[in-house]
Amino acid sequence: MTPMMRQYHEAKEACGDALLFFRMGDFYELFLDDAKVAASVLGLTLTSRDKDSANPTAMAGFPHHQLDQYLQKLIKAGYRAAVCEQVEDPKLAKGLVKREVTRVVSAGTLTDDGMLDPREPNYLAAIFAVTSKNKSKANSKNPGGSANARPPEAQIGIAWAELSSGRFEAGVFPKNRLEDELARINPAEVIYCEDDPTIHPDTTMPWSWTRRPAWSFALDAAQKSLCKQLSVSGLEGLGFEDDSAPAVRAAGGVLAYLMDTQRGSLDHFRTITCHNRSPVLQIDAATRRSLEINRTMRTGSRDGALLGVIDRAVTPMGSRLLADYLAAPLVAPESIAYRADAVSELVGNHSLRTDVRKILGETYDLTRLLARIATGRTGPRDLRQIADTLSGLPTLKARLTDRVSDCLVEIESKLHLCPELRGNLENALNEDCPLSANEGNFIREGFDEELDSLRQLAKGGKQWIAEYQQRQMDETGIANLKVGYNRVFGYYLEVSNTHKSKIPADFIRKQTLKNCERYITPELKEYEEKVLSADDKASTREMMIFADLRQMTHDHLAILQEVAQAIARLDVLASMAEVAAQHHWIRPKITDDSTLRIENGRHPVLDVSMKQGEFVPNDCFQSPETGMIHLITGPNMAGKSTYIRQVALITLLAQTGSFVPAESAEIGIADRIFARVGASDELSRGQSTFMVEMVETARILNTATSRSLVILDEIGRGTSTYDGLSLAWAITEHLHEQIGCRTLFATHYHELAALQETLPRVTNMNVAVKEWQDEVVFLHRIISGSADKSYGIQVARLAGIPPEVNARAKEVLAQLEADHRDSLDRPTIAPPSSRQSGNGSGDTYQLTLFGYADHPLIQKIGQLDFDSMTPMEALQFLQQAKRDLAPSVTS
Repeated sequence: MTPMMRQYHEAKEACGDALLFFRMGDFYELFLDDAKVAASVLGLTLTSRDKDSANPTAMAGFPHHQLDQYLQKLIKAGYRAAVCEQVEDPKLAKGLVKREVTRVVSAGTLTDDGMLDPREPNYLAAIFAVTSKNKSKANSKNPGGSANARPPEAQIGIAWAELSSGRFEAGVFPKNRLEDELARINPAEVIYCEDDPTIHPDTTMPWSWTRRPAWSFALDAAQKSLCKQLSVSGLEGLGFEDDSAPAVRAAGGVLAYLMDTQRGSLDHFRTITCHNRSPVLQIDAATRRSLEINRTMRTGSRDGALLGVIDRAVTPMGSRLLADYLAAPLVAPESIAYRADAVSELVGNHSLRTDVRKILGETYDLTRLLARIATGRTGPRDLRQIADTLSGLPTLKARLTDRVSDCLVEIESKLHLCPELRGNLENALNEDCPLSANEGNFIREGFDEELDSLRQLAKGGKQWIAEYQQRQMDETGIANLKVGYNRVFGYYLEVSNTHKSKIPADFIRKQTLKNCERYITPELKEYEEKVLSADDKASTREMMIFADLRQMTHDHLAILQEVAQAIARLDVLASMAEVAAQHHWIRPKITDDSTLRIENGRHPVLDVSMKQGEFVPNDCFQSPETGMIHLITGPNMAGKSTYIRQVALITLLAQTGSFVPAESAEIGIADRIFARVGASDELSRGQSTFMVEMVETARILNTATSRSLVILDEIGRGTSTYDGLSLAWAITEHLHEQIGCRTLFATHYHELAALQETLPRVTNMNVAVKEWQDEVVFLHRIISGSADKSYGIQVARLAGIPPEVNARAKEVLAQLEADHRDSLDRPTIAPPSSRQSGNGSGDTYQLTLFGYADHPLIQKIGQLDFDSMTPMEALQFLQQAKRDLAPSVTS
């Protein structure tokens, strides 16, 4: 094995299962199995070393400047990559150049702009479940326990961090909420303990899964490493008490993974937020999909989802923070008002909002710039962009003076101007700086005298050579004398053989060619040394200045992070205000009860995307007095699903502190929003549409509270008509009797309308339809009462169903509808046996789901003359009837 290959194997052993990008001069090379994978995934040409040997070594490579694009492609394919750099100047190396793995890149540890979506956070998450193996350790500080404490087996610690920004959070959650919390965080990568038998990675999710050794989640090690990283003596002051051990262990796992992969500073991780200290509106994974908060269901795109439509942020930091706000709306009225006051002030002051957005639009992504400063991967352009961002702060700070809302006042106080840092960066750096310091020529002329002198020397070399050549020609009389240069001799004087007699005594011959001689002089060699070293010295001097500027910026890291956070918050508030002002949204009244009053509300996405006046607004009034459950009937395409979604999205927006699309709104704070909308198979999990529907509905019935908001769309349609109707009926009764939450239930089961007669807090609503000569016009207005038709046959005709099929469907429909009402036009479904009818007698009216069929015995009874029968005759009739029925009963 050659020394170079021995060095490669040492590096490969250090990076584990990651593909090793091994720097060799101007190329990155991959060897052996890594080369085969890279050739397949990246489309590289697979070659080999020692082709003539018995065991040739497979290899593949690419130029060093293409590193980012190949890293990005590899990460998207689900791999990890280790970058092994030359950490020694080849000119100074004695023997083999020293190389080290400088970082391991995975989906959750990206920092380069070219590999990240500027509008999306890129979280690395860790999960640690409390199991029977480790619960004693997790509770070691509280051995007595508590009678009301959650069982350890039900807990899971989740921590998430963003390397590109320094954001770090952790919390303890019920284990059955793992999928919901991961859906909220939406990490790029999830790490978990390899020894945990309760964690089963779900590869259908959009994030990658990485196994980690158990020691990286050890409690003592996690506490020590976190305290050291955050410069604190204990974690209690940050909100992590004795029962937070799972969260601490997960956070320790995140930190250990980052240290293992980055091999450098993590100074921008200066604090960690305890998520459990700030409760938020809970939204499960199915609801996020159904409401299309961050992504559309059909395409998975941000465009067309709520986030994409209302995002008017002018900075990437603002876009990412807005996504966080929508992912976790607030539940504390004072916190909601704190944001909404700022939005209201910006809505009411057009010039302030316009000026703020203009200044913010000229800033850069300070959060990610600082992350590169902290990790040592910054370049001159990053420093210049920090300077340009700081240059806009004085004007921005001045525009925020004398603000009324507490939120804007606080933001203004966090806009630290950092005049010394800004001055140094602006004075030192050219306006147009390169990405890499190795490209050089980014320090301004006039900033450093020594650098200017070296540059002048290097620049003046050509002029001096020309002058020297002319002087020698004049002094020697040799007209064709010229100065040349090669790597062997450096600078030299070349004289043709015809002028040998004119060679001065101080010319020292170095080389004889066929037609000429080459000479050097002491003066030429002396200047050569100065000129050739000037470039190197200038580069070295420039790198020293750059290192000083980078360190100065690093020293301001904590204060600059406050600035970045303030800019992001201001951008989100201004974005919310811009949408509200453009589309005439109003500030909702937030209450701490179960009231929901929306007057002329509009769907937020459609209100923004459609032309003004095209969307038909609707009201929604819910309270314990006026009804908590709205049963909404009506045809397909009439707008039932849009209506119930808009109510949920208006509630969600109100609890983020945003204005909402309505004429007026009073929103009672919801603790959870549940949406069971749409149909989807999960074949990868072996679940049918109906099973998915029932699982999601079961979660609602088992976890909703009286403060929740539930929207249901066509529950029960995935099974037979009677099964579906029965389930929908029972679900509605359970929501009314056992939970009592605000519910919007869109359904085609018109039979459910009868529930209004027996359930006092159920209200029937329907979508208005205009009929004319067998044609239907959907008015998209929600009105009181129940629909008597579904108009499915008319909709089918519009869709192109053949006329003969439509005609036959009408016949069948008439027969089916006749069977669902009794002779008094009452529904043939009985109320629950546990509840008496409202007549006060205690009798229940026994109905049947099916109409009564004719029976011979019933006909005989109808023909009897009871007034003329004796008791004995009546008894004999009953005995005979019993004998007649016996065969049919037995069968």
